[in-house]
Amino acid sequence: MNNVEGKVVAITGASSGIGEATARLLAERGASVVLGARRVERLDDIAREIRANGGDVVSRPTDVTRREDLERLVGAATERFGSLDVLVGNAGISKIGPVADLDADGWSAMIDVNLRGVLHGIAAALPVFRRQGRGHFVTTVSTAGLKIVPTMAVYAATKNAVRTVMEGLRQESTDGVIRTTSVSPGFVDTELDSSIDDTALRDQSEAP
Repeated sequence: MNNVEGKVVAITGASSGIGEATARLLAERGASVVLGARRVERLDDIAREIRANGGDVVSRPTDVTRREDLERLVGAATERFGSLDVLVGNAGISKIGPVADLDADGWSAMIDVNLRGVLHGIAAALPVFRRQGRGHFVTTVSTAGLKIVPTMAVYAATKNAVRTVMEGLRQESTDGVIRTTSVSPGFVDTELDSSIDDTALRDQSEAP
């Protein structure tokens, strides 16, 4: 992270957890950050704190299930800073439970946020990256997509799907314009984990 000074980075899921921490660190290192999340008040508070510490930041309400919200987020970067160097696709949700629970609504929600949200970000930023002749997609995946365990089948499926999309995009980008990075963190104590209601399932998700 030593070469981020002067870069413009947009981050989804920036109101808490990994997204918030990433935004704060990048701003400290001299990047201009564009924050997107659904919780507007929390997002505004983070932007205000970054600004108070000398950081360059803008924020936009962003629901990644809405393609137009990603277009507005990317537009905010180019309008304010003139370009966009990196899009961090970090927004994600986890509805953990056995497949036999038949939580079809939870499955759909994970697909909409974890997979479609990333695709909406690619659709919004790829034309900008192509016009600039450079661009970098960074996506938060998960070790859940590497080792499948009970109660996490559908969540892991969404993360594996994102990993596949990112690898396919990397292979298609033969001219060196587009870069992709998939980050696979293990357990991180964030609101994503604390949102799991069942204590036993939460303990299982924390296991290595």
